[in-house]
Amino acid sequence: MPVQDDKDLDMNQKGLTFPDGQTQNVPYIHKIGVPPKPDLLKEFKTTVKETFFPDDPLRSFKDQPKSRKIILSLQAIFPILEWGRSYNIKKFRGDLIAGLTIASLCIPQDIGYSKLAYLKPQYGLYSSFVPPLVYAFMGSSRDIAIGPVAVVSLLLGTLVRSEFNPVTEPDEYLRLIFTATFFTGITQATLGILRLGFLIDFLSHAAVVGFMAGAAITIALQQLKGFLGISTKNFTKETDVISVMKSIFKSAHHGWNWQTIVIGASFLAFLLVAKYIGKKNKKLFWVPAIAPLTSVILSTFFVYITHANNEGVAIVGKIDKRINPPSLDKIYFSGDNLLKGFRIGIEAGMIALTEAVAIGRTFASMKDYQVDGNKEMVALGTMNVVGSMTSCYVATGSFSRSAVNYMAGCQTAVSNIVMSIVVLLTVKFLTPLFEYTPNAILSSIIISAVIGLIDIDAAISIWKIDKFDFVACLGAFLGVVFISVEKGLLIAVAISFAKILLQVTRPRTSVLGKIPMTSVYRNIGQYPEANKIPGVLIVRVDSAVYFSNSNYVKERILRWLTEEEDDLKATYQPRIQFLMVDLSPVTDIDTSGIHAFEELYRSLRKRDVQLVLANPGQQVLDKLYAAGFLDLIGENKIFLTVADAVHTCLPKLNHEV
Repeated sequence: MPVQDDKDLDMNQKGLTFPDGQTQNVPYIHKIGVPPKPDLLKEFKTTVKETFFPDDPLRSFKDQPKSRKIILSLQAIFPILEWGRSYNIKKFRGDLIAGLTIASLCIPQDIGYSKLAYLKPQYGLYSSFVPPLVYAFMGSSRDIAIGPVAVVSLLLGTLVRSEFNPVTEPDEYLRLIFTATFFTGITQATLGILRLGFLIDFLSHAAVVGFMAGAAITIALQQLKGFLGISTKNFTKETDVISVMKSIFKSAHHGWNWQTIVIGASFLAFLLVAKYIGKKNKKLFWVPAIAPLTSVILSTFFVYITHANNEGVAIVGKIDKRINPPSLDKIYFSGDNLLKGFRIGIEAGMIALTEAVAIGRTFASMKDYQVDGNKEMVALGTMNVVGSMTSCYVATGSFSRSAVNYMAGCQTAVSNIVMSIVVLLTVKFLTPLFEYTPNAILSSIIISAVIGLIDIDAAISIWKIDKFDFVACLGAFLGVVFISVEKGLLIAVAISFAKILLQVTRPRTSVLGKIPMTSVYRNIGQYPEANKIPGVLIVRVDSAVYFSNSNYVKERILRWLTEEEDDLKATYQPRIQFLMVDLSPVTDIDTSGIHAFEELYRSLRKRDVQLVLANPGQQVLDKLYAAGFLDLIGENKIFLTVADAVHTCLPKLNHEV
C-alpha cells in the first residue's frame, strides 16, 4: 500500500476544532455534482423494464439468428423442448418411480377432494389427467405435482354452492364449476402474459399461513359429516365452526352411524401413524405416500365382504368410466352466470396461483434452479382453460404430492405424465373397484392431508418476528374459521394491504448520533453509545417521500426538533442551529414531498435553524434540482455524507462559541 506524503495530506485534510477544544483532521469534502439532465424516454423504458421485466427474459435472444430466435421462442412457451433434449433413461427411471408414487397418493385424494367441491368422484380424477399433461409441456418446475387440492376445492364448492344447489340443480351447478375453472385459467394466464405476477405478492406470507390453517380446520370439520355418517340433508351448508358444530351435535342422537365411525377412526389412526413414520425417517417417504391407497383398498374390501353399506355405511357408488368428456358447451359465455363464474374464477385463481408458485419456488431453491413465476402462471392458466373444456375443475400445485414427488426422486415434469397415465388407466379400467369405498375413508384421507396445512411453527415464528404480521395471520385464520372461506380470504387481503398502507403513510424516522472513534452516524435508539453533536440535530427518513406521507414526514421532523429543543433548554445547553436530514434511505420523492420540504425550510427559518441535506440519491437529487429546491436552500447546504455536513457546520458553531 503506497504511503501518502505530507504534501498530499495537507491537500486532503485540514484542521478543525470541536466545541470541546479538541482538534481533528477533517478529510476533503466532496462537492455534490449537478446531475445531468434526465432523459425522459430512457427513464420511462427503465421503469417499465424493472416493473414488468426484472428478469430480462429477452436476454438470450440478443445477437441470435432468426432461426435460433424461433427455437428460443418455442422453448420459452414449451420448456419441455429445452430440457427434453438432455433427457435420458436414468432421469426416466426417477420420474417413473416418482410418478407411480404420487399416483397412488392422488387417486384416493382426488375422489375425496371432489366431494369437497360437491362433485362426483370422476371429476376429481379427470382433473389429475388433463391438467398435469398440459403442465408437463409448459411448466418450468421439475418437482411440482399438479391436481385438485383441498383448499381450492373447498373454496370453489362453497362459492358455487351459494349460487346453485348441487343436489336440486346439478346441471347448473356443474356448468358454473366449469365456467369458474375457465375464468380461473384466463385470470392466471393473463397475469403471466402481462407480467403481473408481482400482484400475488400482495397476499403476505403471514396471511397465507393463517388462511391455510383456517381452511384446514374448516375442511376437517366438513369431513366430520362423512366421518360420523351424517346424511347430507341433515348437515349445514355453512362452513363456519359454530354452524358446523351445531349441526353435528344436533344430529348426534339419530344421525351418527357407529360402523362408519369405527371405519373412519381406525384408518385415520393408520394414516397418521404412517405420516409420522415418514416424517421421522425420510427414507420411508413411500409409507405415507401409499397409505391412502392402502386404506382405500382395505376399507373397500371390508365393506364389500361385510355388506356394511346395508347397515348405513355410505359408499362412493358407481363412478363413470368415460375419459374426460368435452365440456366446452357447458361453459356460460353470456348472462348473469358468466359474471358469477368470472368472480369466482378470479378468487379461486389467485389462491391457486399463490399456492402453486410458493410450492414451485420452495422446491426450486432446494434443487438450486430457477422457476419463472410468469411462465408458471401462463402454464397453470392454460391447463385450467383446457381443463374446463374437458370436464375438469380447478387444478394447481399440491404441496403433499409435490413433497412426495421430490422425495421419490423426480427429475423432470415427466413424473406428472406418468401420474396422468396411471389416472387414465384407473378411470378406464379400475373405477368399478371403488364402488364400495366408504365415504368415511375419504374423510379420513382428507383430514390426515389437511393437518399438514396447519403450520404452528410458522405462526410462532411470525409472532416472534413481527407482531403486525401475526395480526394478519390471526385475522385470516379467525375469518375463515368463524365466518367463511371467502370472507377469510378478503380479511387476509385487507390486512395485507393495511400493513402496506401503514408502512407507506407512516414511515420510520430516527435521530442519528456519531459512533465514538469513527465518522459513522447511526440511530441513537439502536446504538445508545452514539453521541449527539452539540447544536446539530440529525434526522434520517427511512422511506420514499410521497404525497401519502409527506405531511407526516415534515411534522415528525419538526416534532423531533421541538423535543430536542425542550431537552436542551431543561439542561441549559446551546440551542439547535442546524437540522440535517439524511436522505440515503429515500429512494424517491414526488412534488408533494418537495412541497413538504419547502414548508419545512420556511418553518426552520422562523426558528433560526438552517436546513441541511445529506446523501440524496440520483432520482431524488434530479427532482430537487428540477424543482429549484436547492436554489432555495443553497447548494452549499447539500452534502455527500452526514460526516461531511457535520465537518462543514462545526466551524461555524466554533466561531459562535
